[in-house]
Amino acid sequence: MGLLTDPGVERSAVPAMLERHHRPVCLLLYLAGIGWFLALAYNPLNHGTYFSENALLPGLVQGDFHGDSKARQYLASLNVEAERNPNKMPHAWLAAHFTQLGLDTYTHNFTLEYPMKENTRFHGRNVYGILRASRSSSTEAVVVSAPYRPPTSLMQGTAPSIALMLAMAHFFSEQVYWAKDIIFLVTEHEQLGIQAWLQAYHRVQSGANVLDHGDLDGRAGSIQAAINLELHSEHVSHIDVKVEGLNGQLPNLDLVNLIHRLCQRENVHHTFKNRDDHPRPETFHGWVHQLKTLWYMIATQATGVPNGNHGLFHRYGIAAVTLEGLQESGRIRRGASLHQLGRVLEGICRSLNNLLERFHQSFFFYLLPSTNRYISIGVYMPPFGLLGGAVVVKALALWYSTSCAAEQQSKQDKKSSVDYSLMGMVPVVVVVHALCAALAYSPQYLAQAGSVMELGAEDSIYIGVVAFSAALLMMPNITSKRHGYRGGSWEVLKCFSVLELAVVLFAGAVYNFSLALVITVIYTPIVLITSASARRVLRIIRAFLLLLIHPMVLLIIFAFLDTWTTFPEIPFDKVLWKTYLASKRALMYSVVDGLIYSNWVFQVATHCLLPIWMLFWNIALSDIR
Repeated sequence: MGLLTDPGVERSAVPAMLERHHRPVCLLLYLAGIGWFLALAYNPLNHGTYFSENALLPGLVQGDFHGDSKARQYLASLNVEAERNPNKMPHAWLAAHFTQLGLDTYTHNFTLEYPMKENTRFHGRNVYGILRASRSSSTEAVVVSAPYRPPTSLMQGTAPSIALMLAMAHFFSEQVYWAKDIIFLVTEHEQLGIQAWLQAYHRVQSGANVLDHGDLDGRAGSIQAAINLELHSEHVSHIDVKVEGLNGQLPNLDLVNLIHRLCQRENVHHTFKNRDDHPRPETFHGWVHQLKTLWYMIATQATGVPNGNHGLFHRYGIAAVTLEGLQESGRIRRGASLHQLGRVLEGICRSLNNLLERFHQSFFFYLLPSTNRYISIGVYMPPFGLLGGAVVVKALALWYSTSCAAEQQSKQDKKSSVDYSLMGMVPVVVVVHALCAALAYSPQYLAQAGSVMELGAEDSIYIGVVAFSAALLMMPNITSKRHGYRGGSWEVLKCFSVLELAVVLFAGAVYNFSLALVITVIYTPIVLITSASARRVLRIIRAFLLLLIHPMVLLIIFAFLDTWTTFPEIPFDKVLWKTYLASKRALMYSVVDGLIYSNWVFQVATHCLLPIWMLFWNIALSDIR
């Protein structure tokens, strides 16, 4: 930066060359970054998985589980109990069976004050039992959890998960080698129940204080790892391992490798993103297959939404995954029984029992193109650096050109209405960020206003956000007429906007890489070509391209693509209607998840992405006078 702020900057050769040739350099960096990242799905450019934490000792664990008949008995009894109470969780039944097994059994009550409707509460109750370690003093623990879904639930049932959990608790209670407490947890209301239980366990509060997590009557030691079970049948075709957590956090890679290794040993078919590994990964078709798997992980991680109850453990430094057992027809493969699944779960718990310390080796930042390959942060950050580098180069070129213009103007000592300092842009920058911050905190007020007009929270928030975004589109006319900025001033504003975008991209890549990658790929080419112009046609074309990357428009586009690929057989008009419903629901979920679970997606979109977009919108629609 010293070269660009030197008083003789207009005489420096390197910045001058950068300013003259920055367009082809930016294009080259962008294309090279895209190509490099796509190539990472090719096996010679990524790595095979391995164990960094040798204390897990998965090869020394010999499975002894033989309680599959017991699990089937529990499953039959649970199904009968569910038929008697089809709309609620059988708390008494679960607590009684935990107690019969000799576990320390407790129930946990919690209440949600629904933030989008006044005087609306949701109550829930979790049931958990603790198997106290016989060889330690309850200083460490492992969690085995499963969500309960009543027969009336729209989601697939999880009764086999609870039955297998009870059978495992019966088997584990007869063993004497446990050095860690094992907590068997059954939660109500999906992620809401696990969120309340974790907050009560760690005595912390997350979100907007709308969840009263209650208190726990019994506790175990510090939780080292957690396994969440979602088995939908007692005989599954394969196990899908889910890793993505809240705000893109991931578990320690050693835990993921442990599960895949044990599934392989017990002849249980295992997948990632519900996709088999390609038999010939080093061929072109193998590369395409792994690239699709990699894209599915990026798409899931970018949303910031956990794809299972395991995703809420990560914020507490607990490695956790979800094992989903699926029964799919049409696939020629040998399925897995409760006996095999029990041996896999036994192997996982016994390996975790061998841990001498928390997971800290291996990787927490990685991408997976298959079950046995990984891309570490040291491999995927260089291509991202090229993608983001195009934005940085553009900002430096703008900085140089405006600095030279400002120095030339000061030498001529002539009065001009062109202000090349950032201070001239402060009113626009402050107003834009203030309006977008107001939008970020508006959903609760929009829901209250909608209730007066007898609108649901989803409709009122969706209509309010769309109307607010449409009103912001009029801002360029207001600012240009009021301040009368010239072309040079808008170049200063563009320099600031590009720098702000670069900061958001590189800072976001450290926390949620997939979200930062998606934003970088979409925004970079449009941002590089956006500038003020005296030609009306150019302003219209640039405005149209900018509209395509508006955060709200992107939400609708992604909802359309997802609906189109999920329901390819329905007519186009129904696809559009489902797209509207999906985008409305997604917006509502992002707001509510932010208030309850501290999901950052809505806040990032309104506090970071939308202000940057608005600044470029001001630039694109302004005349150079």
